[in-house]
Amino acid sequence: MARKKCAQLRSFTGIFQHILVGVSLGLSFVLTMGSPVEEFDVREHLSSTTRYDISRRVVDKMDHFLLDAMPPEGCVPIHLNLVARHGTRSPTKKRIRELETLEIRLQALISSLSESPQSVSSFKNVPNWLREWRSPWGEKFIGGELTTQGEMEMYSLAERLKRQFPEIFKANYHPDVYPIAATQVPRASASAVAFGMGIFAGNGSLGPGQHRAFAVITDSQANDIHLRFHDCCQNYKESKATRKPAVERWQENVYVKVSTSLRHRYSINFTSADISSVWFLCKQEASILDIVDQACGFFTAEEVELLEWADDVELHQLKGYGEAINYRMGIPLLHNVLHSMEHAIQGSEGAGNPHFLERARLRFAHAETVVPFVCLLGLFLEGADVKTTVQEEKPVLPPPSPPLPRLWRGSVVAPFGVNTMLVLYKCSSKVEGAEMNIDNLSKGPSTYLVQALHNEKPVPMSACNGTPFCPFEVFRDAVAAPHLKHSFEGLCSIRSIPPQSWLQWALGYARGMFYQPPALVKEIYAHNHLDL
Repeated sequence: MARKKCAQLRSFTGIFQHILVGVSLGLSFVLTMGSPVEEFDVREHLSSTTRYDISRRVVDKMDHFLLDAMPPEGCVPIHLNLVARHGTRSPTKKRIRELETLEIRLQALISSLSESPQSVSSFKNVPNWLREWRSPWGEKFIGGELTTQGEMEMYSLAERLKRQFPEIFKANYHPDVYPIAATQVPRASASAVAFGMGIFAGNGSLGPGQHRAFAVITDSQANDIHLRFHDCCQNYKESKATRKPAVERWQENVYVKVSTSLRHRYSINFTSADISSVWFLCKQEASILDIVDQACGFFTAEEVELLEWADDVELHQLKGYGEAINYRMGIPLLHNVLHSMEHAIQGSEGAGNPHFLERARLRFAHAETVVPFVCLLGLFLEGADVKTTVQEEKPVLPPPSPPLPRLWRGSVVAPFGVNTMLVLYKCSSKVEGAEMNIDNLSKGPSTYLVQALHNEKPVPMSACNGTPFCPFEVFRDAVAAPHLKHSFEGLCSIRSIPPQSWLQWALGYARGMFYQPPALVKEIYAHNHLDL
């Protein structure tokens, strides 16, 4: 056990040496580039704070998504699994307090300028908006609620899915045909309601829009292992607490370098903590208010890309491929998805009441739900073999620093409103002389294919060899089965940690708390294989 723990710590240290090399390259990029890139839109670089409509624009520019993904002839979609994050939301209560603190801090910085001997020349560099800035969320006391934009994101998503998959969404509503689940957090359940209003519009008798009532099922936060497993998995919480201090210390290196650059440009005595808060303000202003020339205007395009990358690395390390427990805790969700597919196949072959066969299972939750699900499916792996990394529980190196291109971007992997879908197709001969649809597929031998969509775009699953339509048996055996050999209780129960390892865990936690990133290595070894 001790040897394994040491190996894990060496691996973790190696990952952060890799990151620090990236910081060096990224900062060199910042220092050598001058003016912002033409046509640069900061709203496309806000990591997981990116608005969904902007994220779709980013996705359209990426080569990773599959353009030619029409289903084979004779294949009809019969079932859809949706896992979505809530739409755009207001800052949470904790973050609102942070912005109030930033307001006071900025006032103090401006006041200190007036007391300096070079006050006249210093004030020339201060943006006009900053001199009397007040937090636009200063009157709010709760926060975190779904915004009007977030409501529209979910409603519009439903309208597009209804047009894209008319075969699936043409049935009369019944909670067994279209089960909808959400977490108990209001912004998630509100997203489910907005989506339901869009998907069932015109099917009822309520109001001018002919809406209808529909059910949204929630589970208690303490027991929701399908959508809030990050709250229920004690081992994950302990692991995250161990690793988070090192991630934060590494991010501080980025903030220190950016603060140095801003002090030189604006003659304002910004600290690394100030940069973290101003960057957060930039993301909120740009995403929610479409204001891009205030807080975001402090940074050059290169600095924005560097700060975005710092957020992306945090997402990768604490919620994504950075550690196996980050995504393995999502196996109850994966099992639920697989079970719904198997049930749909059985129903398609004659089992059950044909009038109440489930057509879609719709879930609305959080980034902490969608990101592990993305990793379980093996999406957005950066030059890694899913069979020798994810399925063998090996950490994946963080995404490369700018200006290098990367797949793992928070603006694509986990923006507001992000959605990952698995569409099940039935492929068989059609009834002669009839139009192809779910109802007239023959009951004879059939094959079933699974298509993965991320933000409504076809995306390859690594274990399916990059094909846009994965045979169900391959999906079951190569994508799901390697993860489902574990149990949630075995992975997450604190009782699953042997008593003798508690001291080792405590030492690991202390190492994380007092971890100082190692000095930059003098050269990058081939494929980042660092000898520790």
